[in-house]
Amino acid sequence: MEKSATILAQSALFRGLSPEDIQQLAGICSELSLARGQLLFAEGTQASGFYVVVEGQMKIYKSNSEGKEKILHVSGPGESFAEVPVFHGAPYPANAAAIQATRLLCFPRDAFIVAITNHPSLSLNMMGNFAMKLRRFSSQIEDLALKEVPARIASHLLYLSEAQGGDDLVKLRIAKGQLANLLGTTPETLSRVFGRLSEQGMIRIDGKVVHLLDREALAELAG
Repeated sequence: MEKSATILAQSALFRGLSPEDIQQLAGICSELSLARGQLLFAEGTQASGFYVVVEGQMKIYKSNSEGKEKILHVSGPGESFAEVPVFHGAPYPANAAAIQATRLLCFPRDAFIVAITNHPSLSLNMMGNFAMKLRRFSSQIEDLALKEVPARIASHLLYLSEAQGGDDLVKLRIAKGQLANLLGTTPETLSRVFGRLSEQGMIRIDGKVVHLLDREALAELAG
């Protein structure tokens, strides 16, 4: 339970709660391990709980009858997912699968609703977390609908920088193929745009680390 409490205290969803509240929340969750590629839940199944990533990465995605996927979001360590269906009482609206070997904390729906009733400060944290995710999804939809690929990539790099603490070193935590899927393009186009941005002095790429050399130019490109 102590390890779970430490993880929860560092999660954005539970940050700021008292140690006593964290301990109570740790008491209602259980740990779950998934292998790379393992499905956690499928779209349309009844939501039984939500999850916090301990280590590894989860992709939230839609798929069609032909097996084609569209990644909606990637959740990494400390991030939560699948909260909304738990509150709404509806089925999961998308699929969730492990990108790599992943450990999760699972919060059963009924026990967590009782916890929220007893801890009003947790409700405020949840609303703040929902608002942040809604803002990100709105930006993502706007980017896909209105922006060309270079602008989408610039926007995403700036978002990652902000999410990772505002540093000019951005870590790409997913494979380029998955990143291309998330941004609504192809791996080949993604590589070409990365090359063009490098030639223009906006970024420098070292493996999975992207150095943001000219944030002002990237912001102008992102619109």
